[in-house]
This record gives sequence, structure tokens and C-alpha cells, in this order.
Amino acid sequence: AGGFKSNISPLVAEQYQITKPFISVTKSGERVIVDPTMTTSRIYMYFYLFINIGALVGQIGMVYAEKYVGFWLAYTLPTIVFLVSPIFLWLGYGKYRTSPPTGSVLATAFRVWRHAAKGRWSWNPVKCISQLTADDFWESAKPSKVVGEKPQWMEFDDNWVDELRRGVKACSVFAWFPIYWLCYNQLNNNLTSQAATMDTHGLPNDVLSNLDPFALIIFIPICDLVIYPAFARWGWKFTALKKIAFGFATGTASMVWAAVVQYYIYKTNPCGKYAGTCVDSEGYPLVSPLNVWIQTGSYILVGFSEIFASITGLEYAFTKAPVNMRSLVMSIFLFTTAFSSALGEAFVSLSIDPLLVWNYTVVAILACVAGTLFWLSVRKLDQEEDKLNNLAASHFGHSEKE
Repeated sequence: AGGFKSNISPLVAEQYQITKPFISVTKSGERVIVDPTMTTSRIYMYFYLFINIGALVGQIGMVYAEKYVGFWLAYTLPTIVFLVSPIFLWLGYGKYRTSPPTGSVLATAFRVWRHAAKGRWSWNPVKCISQLTADDFWESAKPSKVVGEKPQWMEFDDNWVDELRRGVKACSVFAWFPIYWLCYNQLNNNLTSQAATMDTHGLPNDVLSNLDPFALIIFIPICDLVIYPAFARWGWKFTALKKIAFGFATGTASMVWAAVVQYYIYKTNPCGKYAGTCVDSEGYPLVSPLNVWIQTGSYILVGFSEIFASITGLEYAFTKAPVNMRSLVMSIFLFTTAFSSALGEAFVSLSIDPLLVWNYTVVAILACVAGTLFWLSVRKLDQEEDKLNNLAASHFGHSEKE
């Protein structure tokens, strides 16, 4: 998964080669400006849409395959799909536009950072942080600013340093994502268990989690065709960082919804705050009379948060990384999910009765605080959005990068 996920989304977006805005004339004769950034955003939205179409079909299909046929079929069908997929990639080989491999540039990136940091260290922590985060931090690492003979590893131009700075800024944005993923990860465990403590009307409780991909399939086109164009007409630039901040807000709202639902489950379950283990004298589960569909709000809000935060994170990783570091920066973004899973282990003790209300409440508070701090920390970076999206093409090594 690590090798596939960090490369497939850059591969998809690289099929669109235009990097600078241009004027186009529509069939009606209207002259419009085509913004490549918005096009890349749309590419990722529909990439995510098709991911969720597959998720919806696969998850629902496999639940019923397991229920009515057996686990062997539920595992065999996905295995066949995985075995067939590489054939299509092989058939398309040579037709895809790809960036030629340049080897690992991580060592070079670290050398650039170390060169830029010279003379900026201080025993005073406030002064040290101030100097290492100064606006002109990367200037001294540009080849044109080097006095005398350049180091042998400095086989790039000033523009690549600007791209590297942009990529590092993107990685600092991703540092907030583990808290966001804490909200999202509730879909796959606690919300599924929550459904089992309500009246499901015969539905398998794990089917309800498919409300998330279903909501995404509905709302991605709505955001693309209605909401985002409306913001543009009103003159409000709904930039990538604003979208991510909204993603934190809707993720927070989804956890508040889940906490309220859990409160009423405890209030209406025959066993009170021990709803997950409530059984009658014959061992049959006793559930709350609440209809399981009241969970819908949590799943829809999480779906919106994915549109604003998760999809935009993929887009941000691609558009802000240097061309020869896209897979690396994408992998750093995806690594935040792994870090969040490890962080989620700290909440295991809250993920049981009678503490589930606290579980959702604490996650909501963390997401709210993280989202607020995130926006406060990136407001200045948000003002540079257009500048960062329109950097001049760079050169690295002996090959020219587009």
C-alpha cells in the first residue's frame, strides 16, 4: 500500500501537464482564464469519487457475500480484482505521462536545509526558532547567493530551492493531520460498534459505515459544480488551506453529533451506560430503541470533512512539492494516517462503556483546538497561495523539470 498509494495519485494528476494559467475562448465566444490549480483540484476530487465508488460497491457487496455465501467469497473477489489491476497498468505503460526517475533527492534537500541553517543557530530557543523560520531562511541556499565555488551537490537552480521551500511548508501543514484522522478513524471502529447498540431493523451494523462513501459520491459533484463555483462568483477565494480548516470544523461537528447520539443511547438502553454488553436472561442483545439511521449526520459530516481536508491534502501534496519530490511529499502526507493510528492507541481506554461519550467529546475538542491552531499558523502562508502556485520552472541536475 505504501508504494502504491504514494505514487498512484501523483501519476493521475501528472496526466495534466499545464502549470500556468492561460486564456481560453468558450464556444459562446466568452474569454475565460483557465487556472491549472483548480483543474488539479477537480482531478483529485473525481479521483477520490471513483475511489469511493469502488469502496461502496466493494464494502456492501462483501458484507452480503460473507453473510449469504461465506468469508471465502468475500476474500476471493477482492483478490481477483487485485490480480487483474496490474494488467491494466501494464497495458497503459508508455501511454501515461510520467516524470523520469532522478533517484532520491532527500539527501540533497537535507543539504540545502543544512546550508540555509548555517549561522542561524542560537542557545536562545526563541531566537533560534525565529531565525530558522524567518522569511529569508532559504535565500542563502540558492546557488546565485553562494560566494566562491559551489559545492558539488548544488546541481540545481534558485527556482528549485523555492520549490523545496514550498514543499517543506506543505509538510508543516500535514503535521496537523493526525488529529484530523482521529475523527475519521472513528468510522471504522467506534461508530460501527455504536450502530450495534441501536435498532438496526435487520441491517448488518457494518453496512452503516457505507454512508460515508455514499455521501462522498453525492456531495463531491455538488461541491465541484455548485458550491465551489458559487464561492468564486461571490469573489471568495476558497483556497486549499481554507478548505482544510473547514475540514477540521466539519470533522469536529461529526464527533459532536456522535457524542450526542451516544448520550441518548446510554439514556435509552436498558443497561444504561453498558449498552455494548447488554443482554437479556437468554443471552440475546438488548439494544436502544433509537433508530440506527440517526447516525447519518456523523457520516455525512465526516464525508464533507474528507472533501475539504483529505482530498485537498492530496492536492496540496502534489501541487506544492518539487516535481522530483512529489511521491516523497505524498508519502509524508499519507504517513500522517499511520501516526494517527498510533496516536489512537491512547484512546483505547475511552473506547469502551461507559466512557464512549467522553471518547467522542475529547476527539471533538482536540479537532476543534487543532483546527483553530492550524488556521492561526497558516494564515500568512495562505496569503502566498497564488505566488506558490506560479513559481518559475526549475532545473535539477542535468535535466530540466517542467
